[in-house]
Amino acid sequence: MKTLHFDCFAGISGDMTMGALVDLGVDPEYLKAELSKLNLDGWKLNFVKERRGGITGLHAVVDLGGDTSHIADDEERHHHHGGEHSRHHCGHDGHDGHAHSAACSAHNHTHDHASHVHRRWEDIRLLITRSDIAEGAKTRALDIFTRIAEAESQVHDTPVEDVAFHEVGALDSIIDIVGAAICLDFLNPDRITCGDVELGGGVVHCAHGVLPVPAPATQILIRGMPVTTGGFDKEMTTPTGAAILAASVDEFITTARFRESKTGFGIGTRNMERPNFLRVSLREETGETAPWKTETLTLVEAAIDDMTGEAFGFLMESLFEAGALDVTLSPCVMKKSRPGTIVSILANAERLDSVRRALFHRSSTIGFREIEARRLYLERREETRSGEFGATRVKTAFWDGEPFRAKMEADDRARIAREKNCTLDQA
Repeated sequence: MKTLHFDCFAGISGDMTMGALVDLGVDPEYLKAELSKLNLDGWKLNFVKERRGGITGLHAVVDLGGDTSHIADDEERHHHHGGEHSRHHCGHDGHDGHAHSAACSAHNHTHDHASHVHRRWEDIRLLITRSDIAEGAKTRALDIFTRIAEAESQVHDTPVEDVAFHEVGALDSIIDIVGAAICLDFLNPDRITCGDVELGGGVVHCAHGVLPVPAPATQILIRGMPVTTGGFDKEMTTPTGAAILAASVDEFITTARFRESKTGFGIGTRNMERPNFLRVSLREETGETAPWKTETLTLVEAAIDDMTGEAFGFLMESLFEAGALDVTLSPCVMKKSRPGTIVSILANAERLDSVRRALFHRSSTIGFREIEARRLYLERREETRSGEFGATRVKTAFWDGEPFRAKMEADDRARIAREKNCTLDQA
């Protein structure tokens, strides 16, 4: 099975996607010829070989009028973020759809800033629909653009049909989005996968003020994706990049067995302390997929030597109420040869702060350590079964999609044991 994999350790944007996919093997002349079928004037697309962190890849440069020879180096003047211009794509009618402030509105797509014309989403949809580009690319492009329009409609609380794109924002968005769709259709993988997506950090300057990363539309588009933050102090995943993933990825994975066949790199605009590029690869999956699932959690551990047994029992209950996935108590010997207890807690990111508060307020600890932990687990399902002793809950674990192990809930077994006056093993 031919798989296309996105490695978004430095985020993703539209131009980074085009650069990476052309570096992977898409014919740039084919891409330009297909884009010309949109019958849009006023743009040029160039691919510049550049290096980031010792890695050479392609930087996709969309020129909306003017000389582009200076674009790769003139970074201070353009105030770029991680990849493409960092901006909201649209607004309502009467608002500047180039939603980032002046500090961010100048970007690596050169254009006439005097333009204040808007294009409605319906007009863009008809433009793509009526074009002669390949049907597969057309379908992908419409899907990506629709997701962005729907996200923007939520951000601005306006109907999707009323969403309007700034004339310039619309043009470079069309090239980015339709270009990425053409590349994906050209490669035609059997499936598309992606790992964790880095969002970046810091703030973005928008027409609505200074907002934390991710931008509002990006926040909506990444729902359900495994993401990371803080790896960079700039916005690294743009709405276009998030929409490409949302519309294209079949599965987000953390582990896989495969044979790598080719790799491409899409270079971001900024020269940063950490390498700023998008890596994509073509893989042949071996079919030996792991029968378990994985997830990244946080292991919180505190060593305590001044609490009673009752207090530890109350602490455990409080931690589970706070959202801990697992809590264990292990004996240890602490400084001055005192016997103590290690409290180990597994929690996901959404409940971590709640668990921290419970640990500080329900125990005597004044500090603890945290370690990133990867948990492997089997798929499990719970169902209620009816029988001689009423409804009982049963959990079944699955191995490669087949039932592997089943067990009745302990509370139901205890109830049956009391009713039958027998042991738990006999229930």
